[in-house]
Amino acid sequence: MTGTTEDYAPHPHIGGRTAALRALAAWRAAAPGAPRVVVLTGDAGSGRSRLLTGFLMLCEPEYRKRLPLDAMDPSTVPPELPPPAVPSAEGLTAAQVLWLIADHFGLRATGVEGVYAELAALEEPVTVVVPDVDRAGPVRAADEPARLVREVLAPLAATETVRLMAEVPRPLAAELAEGLPPGTAQIIDLDAPEWADPDVLVRFAQAALNPEFGAPELPFTVDPAVRLALGAAIGRRAGSPLVVQLAVNCVLMAPEGFDPADERFLPTSVGAALDLHARRLGTDSQTLRMLLAPLALAEAEGIPVQLWARLASAVAGHDMSPAIAGGMLLAGPFVQPEEVPGSDADSDGADEGRTLLRLLHPALAEEIRAGLPSVAAAQTQIAMSLLEAVPEQDWGKADPYVRDHIAGHTLEAGLLPQLLTDPGLFVHADPVPLRAAVEAVPLEQLGAPARTYLRTAPLLTRTQVPAELRAAFLETAFVEDGLPEYAEAIRERLGLELPWQTLWSLPVAGVSAVTVGTLPGTEGAAATPVAVLVVPPGTPGARPVGAAGAEGGESGPAALVHGLVQPGLLDDADLGRIVRPSEEERAAAPLGLSRGGDYLRVWNRADQEVVAALISDTPFTAADLSPDGILLVATERGAKALRIRAAGAEIAS
Repeated sequence: MTGTTEDYAPHPHIGGRTAALRALAAWRAAAPGAPRVVVLTGDAGSGRSRLLTGFLMLCEPEYRKRLPLDAMDPSTVPPELPPPAVPSAEGLTAAQVLWLIADHFGLRATGVEGVYAELAALEEPVTVVVPDVDRAGPVRAADEPARLVREVLAPLAATETVRLMAEVPRPLAAELAEGLPPGTAQIIDLDAPEWADPDVLVRFAQAALNPEFGAPELPFTVDPAVRLALGAAIGRRAGSPLVVQLAVNCVLMAPEGFDPADERFLPTSVGAALDLHARRLGTDSQTLRMLLAPLALAEAEGIPVQLWARLASAVAGHDMSPAIAGGMLLAGPFVQPEEVPGSDADSDGADEGRTLLRLLHPALAEEIRAGLPSVAAAQTQIAMSLLEAVPEQDWGKADPYVRDHIAGHTLEAGLLPQLLTDPGLFVHADPVPLRAAVEAVPLEQLGAPARTYLRTAPLLTRTQVPAELRAAFLETAFVEDGLPEYAEAIRERLGLELPWQTLWSLPVAGVSAVTVGTLPGTEGAAATPVAVLVVPPGTPGARPVGAAGAEGGESGPAALVHGLVQPGLLDDADLGRIVRPSEEERAAAPLGLSRGGDYLRVWNRADQEVVAALISDTPFTAADLSPDGILLVATERGAKALRIRAAGAEIAS
């Protein structure tokens, strides 16, 4: 049932779906009896995205002006209102989607619960539309769509001041709606009889074959009678808009020998579209599926075209280069190439632009993956091939796709923990997908370096700094976590100029003040640079200071004395003999120190240039800078010393 009549023009972008459009328009208008939450679902390829795109055109003032609103069914046209918030979930984590919503409405919350509390306290309802939930997440195997539904969309749906619409895969649709009061939510399943619109498939096919809308001029496209008959046959046999699109693509890209009157090569499903196209071109279906397998297993926007043959051969177990060399007629109807301009700051200009290949729709990936004997085995072969593609095993020279997305492939292969031992990968990989992949591994399966990366990753993703500064974060984190060999590997093996060297880290809680100083030597020995840390009384190894120390009590502050350059507590150091730098010495030092709530800045006194700006995932509690440029820092985690290299503005942790 479509609900359309001949008296009204269909939506030009959708071509039908009147019943669904009426329901969406009623939701948008908050009509009496309309639900507050709408869950739009259906099989992959059912046209959810197309319907939602067409509806959002009606909600956007600039697009409304281009639509024939007066000719359309009034019940399908929502009232003109301020545009809703539309945070697309494609490629984003659940947390990123939530903060997009918070930013859209200007919320001041600094935590997740605060976002929902501020939304609940609004005087007027707000409208949120979340498309592409099925495409959420920077890593496929991390199952971000389910996390998005459970951690963000469900709380939004439960917030009475939020009018929510979400495009959700069918397995998650009922989960999003359950638990809400009766009448609050409505599930619109585009494959259900009351929402399905078979006529729209015919109109879609006929329009796609029409040269007026971009189709090539062919005997069966320029003849109106033949075109309409072929479109009707394609639409009648296809089970979804995606199958219509694939059928049209196949006949338009390889029209030689196609007989529009022969329906044997018109598909009824995604799988049939693959099989029939291969057969019509005289190739076995398995060859086509092996060509497309790397794209079905790809991460992010797709694989670089230069990796296609390598990865297809890895999955197939034999050389697929000859098939790829002449395979665009075969694979073309199912592939979407995309030219991406160079934007990689870590590639030193090598990434000046690239062609990525992705499948036309996720349903194609599902079909091809379902036909593989073992997805994990295929991903293992891809991961091994990607590792072999790293020049000299130097991640700094690796193709950006290899560097940034090998973790996603190894995650699905079950091999990611074995990969997480190379500090070069930690430094050079994009922290957003790498973090998502590592977080998907059970903590007990992660080794010590991976746990350090996981602890540091929120700071890496928040700051989005380049590789040199990611190395700086991680160098310090490895020292803090007692992994000096990994810190040394970052300093010595990666060829990066770090803004500092972390000399030591002391995990002691409650450091409230720090100061640098020197302990004069005895009998002509050289003075020892020291760090004095003020800690709570009773801290192991600490001694009372000031009046409390003189009286022998422990109610006042206590102090630890630690080597400033060389690690180790100096238990026998006499606090009374330690000499602090004078104000004159500090003023004459080449570097100065400024401190904010969550940052420290070290700057050059000669030209006021900032040479190091430190941020931390835990608040700074104290800091001091020695005249020769050793920074002493305390956070809730403990204290550490860094030798600053005054060579340009940097950020560190």
